[in-house]
Amino acid sequence: MEEIIEGLLEKGIAKTKAEALRLGLLELNDKYQLVGADRELKADILEISRIERDIKTGKEKVYPVKNVDELLA
Repeated sequence: MEEIIEGLLEKGIAKTKAEALRLGLLELNDKYQLVGADRELKADILEISRIERDIKTGKEKVYPVKNVDELLA
C-alpha cells in the first residue's frame, strides 16, 4: 500500500498521503455505493482538491479581497 501512495505522490495525483487516502476512499464509495454520495458532490470535492493542489504548486493564484462586493465587481 505504501508503494501505491508513494506512486500517487510522485505522479502529482495527490499532494499528501492524507489526500491520496481520501481519493481512494472516494473511489471505493463510488464502486460500492457505501454512502449515498451524489455524483455532483464527488466531482466538486475532486475539483476542490485539484484547485488546492494547483494553488500550492503555483499553477493557480489567489487574490485577496476585502468584501464580497469587491469580489463581484
